[in-house]
Amino acid sequence: MSNQVSDKLQHVRQRIELAAESVGRPAGAVKLLAVSKTMPAQAVREAYAAGQLAFGENYIQEAVDKMAALSDLTLEWHCIGPVQSNKTQQVASNFDWVHSIDRLKIAERLSAQRPAHLPPLQVCIQVNIDGGVNKSGVAPQDLLALAQAVKKLPHLQLRGLMTIPEPAETDAATRAVHRQTKELFDSLNAAGLSLDTLSMGMTADLEAAIAEGSNCVRVGTAIFGSRQ
Repeated sequence: MSNQVSDKLQHVRQRIELAAESVGRPAGAVKLLAVSKTMPAQAVREAYAAGQLAFGENYIQEAVDKMAALSDLTLEWHCIGPVQSNKTQQVASNFDWVHSIDRLKIAERLSAQRPAHLPPLQVCIQVNIDGGVNKSGVAPQDLLALAQAVKKLPHLQLRGLMTIPEPAETDAATRAVHRQTKELFDSLNAAGLSLDTLSMGMTADLEAAIAEGSNCVRVGTAIFGSRQ
């Protein structure tokens, strides 16, 4: 499996570089988050050997078990799945980043439960940009109020926005949805929130997301293959 993960990782990095270059963005402008949910610790180890340090996980208990199995490595762990109230303690204690904050209650619990010896938890607010009915995320019209409240919490550092839009029919439609997120991001910065992270784009749509300003793409399948 080793060469496979390494080769696929290299291919994804090339896709990211080409996508950035094609819209005049500098090399290194886009961070790659390798989504390792449902993948064994060994797959993460192989990606690490190929130079990947940041990993995204959706399922909290599975992620915490994986972290323990990989504690000999210095990795950056990102929670990208929904966070329930009964899981905030585990998330606050184990992750470096959370991309999926969509309500104040969860943010408050994460801040209160972040251990004092750890740096602030880096967080993004998840926006339900296209109104998907089964989708997590705050509605765009409620975003500013939530962002301003999260910004004030002592043990969190608000970094940006995350979206998971529904698959669109065309590249132009995909880009249009990502453009809406970028406009929201810009509007929050205009309101004085100093955000620097736009987490949007996955295996299928990373080029469209990068074209519209994403600087963090979350890629699983193209690196690790189909979910196990």
